[in-house]
Amino acid sequence: MSDIMRPIPFGRLMDWILTEYRAHGSVFGVTKLVRHTNGQALPIFAEKIESPYGPAAGPHTQLAQNLVAAYAAGSRFFELKTVQIMDGEELSKCVAKPCITAEDECYNCEWSTELTVPQAYDEYVKAWFACKLLARELGLGDPDGFVFNMSVGYDLAGIRSEKIDAYIEGMKDASASPVWNACMDWTLAHLDRFQKVDAAYVKAISPKVSASITESTLHGCPPDEIERIATYLITEKGLNTYVKCNPTLLGYEFARRTLDDLGFDYVAFDDHHFVEDLQWADAVPMFRRLTALTRARGLEFGVKLTNTFPVDVAAGELPSQEMYMSGRPLYPLTLSLAQRIAAEFDGGLRISYSGGADAANIRGLFDAGIWPITMATTILKPGGYQRLSQIGGELMDCGTSPFSGVDAAKVAALAEAARTGSSCRKPIKPLPDRKNGRKVPLIDCFEAPCRGGCPIEQDIPAYLMAAGAGDHERALEIILQRNALPFITGTICPHHCAGKCMRNYYEESVHIRDVKLQAARGGYDALLPRLHPKAPVPGKRVAVVGGGPAGLASAFFLAREGIDVTVFERRQALGGIVRHVIPGFRIPDEAIDRDVALCRAMGAKFALGADVQSADALKAQGFTHVIFATGAWKAGSAGLEYGEERGVLAFLEQAKSDPASLDLGADVVVIGGGNTAMDAARAARRIPGVEHVRLVYRRTRRYMPADEEELALALADGVEFLELLSPVGVKDGVLTCRVMELGAPDASGRRSPVATGKTRTVPASAVIAAVGEQVDGAFLAANGLALDQKGRPVVDETMQTSVPGVFAVGDTRRGPATVVEAIADAARAAGAIVSLDLGKYAGANIGPDHQAPLARRGDLCADCSTCGDSRCLGCATVCETCAEVCPNRANVAVAVPGKRQRQIVHVDGMCNECGNCATFCPYDSRPYRDKFTLFWSREDFDHSENEGFLPYGDGSGTCLVRLDGRVAEYDAADPACGLPADVRALIQAVRADYGYLVR
Repeated sequence: MSDIMRPIPFGRLMDWILTEYRAHGSVFGVTKLVRHTNGQALPIFAEKIESPYGPAAGPHTQLAQNLVAAYAAGSRFFELKTVQIMDGEELSKCVAKPCITAEDECYNCEWSTELTVPQAYDEYVKAWFACKLLARELGLGDPDGFVFNMSVGYDLAGIRSEKIDAYIEGMKDASASPVWNACMDWTLAHLDRFQKVDAAYVKAISPKVSASITESTLHGCPPDEIERIATYLITEKGLNTYVKCNPTLLGYEFARRTLDDLGFDYVAFDDHHFVEDLQWADAVPMFRRLTALTRARGLEFGVKLTNTFPVDVAAGELPSQEMYMSGRPLYPLTLSLAQRIAAEFDGGLRISYSGGADAANIRGLFDAGIWPITMATTILKPGGYQRLSQIGGELMDCGTSPFSGVDAAKVAALAEAARTGSSCRKPIKPLPDRKNGRKVPLIDCFEAPCRGGCPIEQDIPAYLMAAGAGDHERALEIILQRNALPFITGTICPHHCAGKCMRNYYEESVHIRDVKLQAARGGYDALLPRLHPKAPVPGKRVAVVGGGPAGLASAFFLAREGIDVTVFERRQALGGIVRHVIPGFRIPDEAIDRDVALCRAMGAKFALGADVQSADALKAQGFTHVIFATGAWKAGSAGLEYGEERGVLAFLEQAKSDPASLDLGADVVVIGGGNTAMDAARAARRIPGVEHVRLVYRRTRRYMPADEEELALALADGVEFLELLSPVGVKDGVLTCRVMELGAPDASGRRSPVATGKTRTVPASAVIAAVGEQVDGAFLAANGLALDQKGRPVVDETMQTSVPGVFAVGDTRRGPATVVEAIADAARAAGAIVSLDLGKYAGANIGPDHQAPLARRGDLCADCSTCGDSRCLGCATVCETCAEVCPNRANVAVAVPGKRQRQIVHVDGMCNECGNCATFCPYDSRPYRDKFTLFWSREDFDHSENEGFLPYGDGSGTCLVRLDGRVAEYDAADPACGLPADVRALIQAVRADYGYLVR
C-alpha cells in the first residue's frame, strides 16, 4: 500500500542506524554528520540546545527515521508534526496525493500526521531515545543538548480529548509507556552493539521527552478559542507554549502587494482568510495576557512565525482546491510580521521562526535574536537533510546566552531587504521544464540533465571537470567533438543546458557557458596547431551555401572527417547573422574569427562573394552533396494597418556597420518580445539622438519568448516595457495600440491576449518590427525543394530535403533559431554524408570518484560568482536526487557488485506518496512508483502496481517479484532463476549488504 507508512520497530531502527553507520559512515543517508564539541548550548525551557535550528512541523518530523536523520545533520530543536483528534486512516483519506511540490516556492495540501496519534507518539519516543544513544555512541554532542517541541491542534475540545491528553502527558513523561520500555529493553539487551554506551547511561536517559508545545489552529479559529487553548496548555498542562500565527495578520493588501512586487503575482488568493483569521487588534492584547500568564508560572511564552500561507490551486499544482505556500515568498511575509511584532513588543516577545529560512539567511535571523528556527522547504530540495549540515557549521558558535530580546532594528532591515532585494524575487519568465521527457529506468538511471537540455548534447560534465582541473586544452578538445563553434556559443548561446542544471534547486545553475568560453580562450593557442583533418574521403565533395553558424558548423564536421568541403558565402566576411546583425556589445568579431580559424584548421575551404543560386549548378561542378545554410533574412511584418515600420535585421545591420547614418528621432518603439527584439531595443538605446526606447508587446513580459537573461539586460539598459499592447498603426509620430488583457492559455501554454476595446498611444519617431523573420521560400522552391505551410523546406531526420543529396540546416530549415540548434542540424546533415564520432568523450562525463560530487551535496553557495565550476553536482557520476529529497528516507542508494553506480531501491513501507521525489527526478517519472521497490508484506505487495520484490524472510533467496506486470516466485540466489541479471544482482545486494532494509 504505497501511501501507508509502516513505522519501524525500535530494534530494527537501531540495527539500521548502527549497521549503516559502521558500513558506510552515514545515518539514513546523511554522510555529513555534525558533531558539537565546543560545549556551547543555548538555554531554553529549562533545557538547552546545541544549535538553534531544526526541522519544522511537517514531513521531516513525522517518523522516527526523519528525526534521527535531522539530528545527525546537526538539528537540535525539533518541532514535531502536529497531532489532532482526527488521525490515521480517517485523516489520510482527506489528504490528496501527491501532497507536496517544492520546485521553487513550496506548496502542500497536508497538515497533521497521517499516523494515528498513538503511532505518532511511538515515533517521537523512539526518535528521542535513539538520538540520546547516538549522541554518546557517535560523539554527536551533549545527549541533553536537544529539544523536542510538541505541536497540537486544532480546537480545545480535540486537545482535551482522551487521545490527545494521553499524548501530551506521555510526552511529558514517557517512562510508563510500552514504547519507552521497548526502547529500554532492546538497548540493554544489545549493549554489545555499542562501544560507548553502557547500562548506566541507558538507564539514566530521561523519559521527559517534551516540556514545550506549539499551538496550531485552523484558519478562521476565533481569537477567544486560540486564547482558551493556550491558557489550557499553560495552566493545566504546565507547558512552555508558542502560539502559531498566520501571515494573514499582515492584512490582504500588504500581502498581495508584497507578493506582486516580488513577481509572485500569479499566486491566487482572496481576502476571506484575512477577514476570518486572528486580527492584529485581538492578537496584541492576547499575547500580552499570555506572556503574563506564563511568567507567573515560571514558563516561557512566544509566537511561532508563521504558519504556511493559504492560496488557491490555480494551475493544477496539486490535486486539491486550496494549498499552503511556504519557502522564499513566505520569507518576506513572515519577516514583515516579525518586524511588526518586534516593534510592538519592543523586542520582548520571543519569536520561534519558520518561514523560508535557509543557509543564506539563517545567520541574520539568529543575530537578530530570532530563534529557534525551523525549516521544511529548503530540506525538501536536492541535498535534503544535508542542507542542515551546512547550517550546523554556520551556527556552531551559537554561544550560551539565554534569549535576551529581538533586535527590532535588525529585523526591520532584514524585512526590508527581503521585500526589495533579489533573493526572494521570482524570475521574470516561468521556470523552464527541467524534465527530460523519458521514463526513469529500473536500473542505471543516472544522467546529466544539462546534456539533455543541449540540442547537441555536449559533454558538459566532462569539460567542466577538465576546466576545473585547469586543463583548458583538454576541455576545448572535448567541446569541439560536438560543438564546432565554441567561441560563439561560449558568448551568445541561450544555454538551455543551464535551465536543466540541478544546481538551480540550490541557488542558480552552474555557469556552463562561461566555463566553455574560458576553456576556449585558455585552450585555443595550444590546441589549434594540433587540429588536423582525417585522411581524405574519396568520391565525396560537399558544397555548403551560406557562411553563417550553420554553414560553418557543417563545414567543420565534414572537413574533420576528411570530406572535401567548400563554403560559398555571398558576403565578404563569414559569420552570417552573428557577424553582421548581432550587436558588437553582445559578441566581438574576435570570437567569430577564432571559430572560423578552427574551421579552417580542419581543412574547410571558403569562397567569399559567391552568390550561389542553384544546387544543380554546384552538382554540375562535381559536388556530390549540397547543404543550404542561407539563414532567415527575409523581413517579417508587425501587420500595421497604416504607417511605416523598419525591418529589424536591416536596422541591426546598419546600427552595427554605420550607426551614425541612422536618424531614428527621440522616441523609438520596438515591436516584439523575442531575443532579436531585445537586441534591437538595446542597440537603439546606443544610437545618437535617441532618448526613449519602448518595447511594445501584446502579452506581459512573463510570456515574452526572449530568454530571461536578455530581458534583464534590456531592462538594465533602460528599455521601457509596454506590456499588453497590440500595435494598430503609426502616424505623425504616434503609435496607436489596442489595450489587451490576458485570457486563457493557448496551445503554447501562454495566456492568449484578448482585446479590451480600449486604445493607447505611444510616442514613436521610429518603429522597428522585430517579428517573424522568414526564410527565402522562393529561392528554395526554385531549387526544387518541397516546402511546408510556413515556406520552410521539408526535411527528414538527417536534414535531407525532398531533393536527394540536398540538405537544409539552421535557420534555413527552422526559421529564426539559435546557434546551437544550427550546430545540431549541421551535425545531423554531416552524419548523413560521413560517419561522425560525436560520442568520443561520452565516458568522460562520469567522474572517477563518486564521492567527489557527493561532497558538494547540500551546500549552498553564498556568492556564485566566486564558486566557479566546483558547484557542479556531477549528476552523470552520481544522481541519487530522489534519495536526498525523500523526507521519510524511502529511496535508498544501494551499491551493487559489478555496477559502477549505486542503484535506487524504493522502500514501500516508508513512503506516503508525498510526491517530492517526482518533482526533482530529472526523468518525467515518479520514483515512488517507477523505481524497483522493496515490499515488507504480501498485503502491501498485492495493493501496489510497482515493479519490485517481496523477500520471504526465511533466510533464503526466494522472493516474490513483479516485473513487466507479471508476478512470479524466484530464488534470487540462483543465477539461473530467470530474473534479468541486473535485477537479480540488485536483489542479492540488498540481501547481502543491506539486510536492515528487509523487514
